[in-house]
Amino acid sequence: MRTLLIMGPGGSGRTTVAAATALTAARSGTRTLLLGADPEDTLGAALGVPTGSTPAAVEANLTAWRPDPARGFRDGLTALQERASAALDLLGAARLDPEELTPLPGAGELALLRALRDAALAEEHDLLVVDLPPAPRALALLALPEELRRYLRRLLPPERQAARALRPVLGRLAGVPMPTEALYEHAARWDLELAAVEAVLTDRNTVVRLVAEPGPAGTDAVRTAALGLALRGLPVELLAANRTLPEDAPADSWLAGPVAQQRKALEEWQGAHDVHVLPHLGHDPRGTDDLAALAVPGVNPDTAPVEWPVTDLPHSRLRSSGGTPTADDGVLVWHLPLPGAARDELDLVRRGDELVVTAGPFRRIVPLPSALRRCTVDGAALREGRLSVRFAPDPRLWPRSR
Repeated sequence: MRTLLIMGPGGSGRTTVAAATALTAARSGTRTLLLGADPEDTLGAALGVPTGSTPAAVEANLTAWRPDPARGFRDGLTALQERASAALDLLGAARLDPEELTPLPGAGELALLRALRDAALAEEHDLLVVDLPPAPRALALLALPEELRRYLRRLLPPERQAARALRPVLGRLAGVPMPTEALYEHAARWDLELAAVEAVLTDRNTVVRLVAEPGPAGTDAVRTAALGLALRGLPVELLAANRTLPEDAPADSWLAGPVAQQRKALEEWQGAHDVHVLPHLGHDPRGTDDLAALAVPGVNPDTAPVEWPVTDLPHSRLRSSGGTPTADDGVLVWHLPLPGAARDELDLVRRGDELVVTAGPFRRIVPLPSALRRCTVDGAALREGRLSVRFAPDPRLWPRSR
């Protein structure tokens, strides 16, 4: 199954393009599921058919679904109270009734991730089109599974569960309660669920389609989004230049200025992305006829996905692809594509078996492959949107050749 993540700044027509993409794929015979996270039914407004918490058929081969964050939040917290009933009773805590629970900020994003995982595991569709939140929130959402798994491993290391027989003794010696076995079991279950979501996001069949209006603001948004996606190892399949004005506007018209800005933006985008121009319809698209008029690129679920060189991918995709860093004059060189990164906004820190990479407003803590854990950082350079980190084998850790 292919997964298309539709992302762009707020107000760029991202939801409309997601709906049009799903519709185009469905009409070509591809079984398509369209997922959205907006609490308002913007998907339904674009499709001309109401959508909600239950997957609904829009037309042949097309199903739309907006997961209900309130339902998932209530079910999750109710189950948590049941599992922690002994601890709550010990503390004298009053339990919350499902009817009084309201979702906290971020519950919608978590519901979308859960739906993304469930849809991928069900394998009932050939294509999954996801209308992500506006770009800044979307980038944080895509980073969430990896970050939460890292927190779990640091707070509750799985290897310490093996000492559960000694936990009562250690508790008496330390004078404080020790984590119970149930806590480790819950952490293991959460880790599996997060791993399932992360597997979908890092799959080679998962790509991003960016949406932006060609202009100064859109250019800034595209540059920032592309950098954040590159740090996460997510390739951009294409850039949809939405609401493009006609080029033949009269020179003395008020449109001349916006058209000139649009032309400059498109020239810059075409040098870095596969750009597809979507026309301005003169009104907000509503219904399947308008969506079809946008003529978005089709999607073939059997087409080979966008390929980045294996050695150019962050560790999540290195691990899934089985790649290794390249060798250069006896020194291992690890390449990470960072398009749009500025040298003065780039920071690199080796911390134990991890590499902390900061690029602009984004940061990622990358576990190093086993070969690089036995090396020391020998230098780094940023050239043409690619960060190259050099590692020299540590004689104390590297096996000696015979």
